[in-house]
Amino acid sequence: MKFMHLSDLHIGKRVNEYSMMDDQKYILSQIVRLLDEEKPDAVLIAGDIYDKSIPGADAIMLFDRFLTQVSERKVPVFLISGNHDSQERLAFGRDILSHSHIYISEVFRGKIEKITKEDEYGPIHFYLIPYLKPAVVKHYMPEADITDYQSAMEAVIGSLEIEYRERNVFLVHQFLTGALRSESEEVSVGGLDDISAEIFEGIDYVALGHIHKPQSVLRETIRYCGTPLKYSFSEAGHDKSVTFVTMKEKGNVEITQRRLKPLRDMRKIRGTYLELTDKANYENTEVEDYLAITLTDDEDIPEVMGKLSAIYPNIMKLEYDNRRTQASGIDYLPQEAYDKKPLELFEEFYEKQNGMSMWEEQRAYLSELIETIWEGSL
Repeated sequence: MKFMHLSDLHIGKRVNEYSMMDDQKYILSQIVRLLDEEKPDAVLIAGDIYDKSIPGADAIMLFDRFLTQVSERKVPVFLISGNHDSQERLAFGRDILSHSHIYISEVFRGKIEKITKEDEYGPIHFYLIPYLKPAVVKHYMPEADITDYQSAMEAVIGSLEIEYRERNVFLVHQFLTGALRSESEEVSVGGLDDISAEIFEGIDYVALGHIHKPQSVLRETIRYCGTPLKYSFSEAGHDKSVTFVTMKEKGNVEITQRRLKPLRDMRKIRGTYLELTDKANYENTEVEDYLAITLTDDEDIPEVMGKLSAIYPNIMKLEYDNRRTQASGIDYLPQEAYDKKPLELFEEFYEKQNGMSMWEEQRAYLSELIETIWEGSL
């Protein structure tokens, strides 16, 4: 069986107040063309269909059109909700849609749906695991010892009756330890939502969503396909693609990628005002791209945004990098602080303020409080 792996469409997203709808229409049409060329047997969409839990009408219509085009080609679709989606809204009409072989993850109430398909090598079991929060899992699995995202996922996987001698595919929308993030992702402070990739031992392919850069974690078959579009300038150097997975007999999985070309790219350019307005420097470049411009002039240019916009109409970000801005730069925190978890940072602060370490009771209370605050912010 061959399937297309997508995730993080973020339909309806705005980047620096620019609507990405035209870009999303263009890229989804390109994905449909790849569907016709590659002829996969299924499409997997691993969460964050929409950018908001209450998407706009234009976003809903665009995704409806995409699903209709896929369905017209008689290709089954398996999709799960991500942290940006509303599980309840996304699951509306799921029973009816299943008759058209569009399978949507259920609202999590302690059970994970499994759909089984057959090919010449036997059954393949697809497990639709929506974005999970520890508090929600704990509510439906009160007997389990759930303290964080790792233990929540362990409890959920432990409840599944997996036949490991057969082929199994997970759709998952979580952050795995070691994955490289981008600025456009919603993240917790200090890695509170980390899950170890080792938890998926024995699963033939894990179709991941949540991280915007295409990459594998621990092994090739635990994979983030990445976003089909760039949604921040930290992704300017990324190549966006669609992942295709061919699953043959147990243990034989082939992964390929097809590159996507956006309607407008997202690029960073820098130089003096004279350099950037010199026709010789811009006449052979894509001036319609979304740009982050860094000016290196020592003096501010009057009305510079309006002047540059006459040449580059889609400037998302404009800043100066010169002796004045460099002299005023302040690094508030050492880089290693960003890699620590909230509990570690608070323990260090407590020890400096009080001259002693926290008690175990204090540590346990604080850990629970941090998790409660984090859950409420999502």
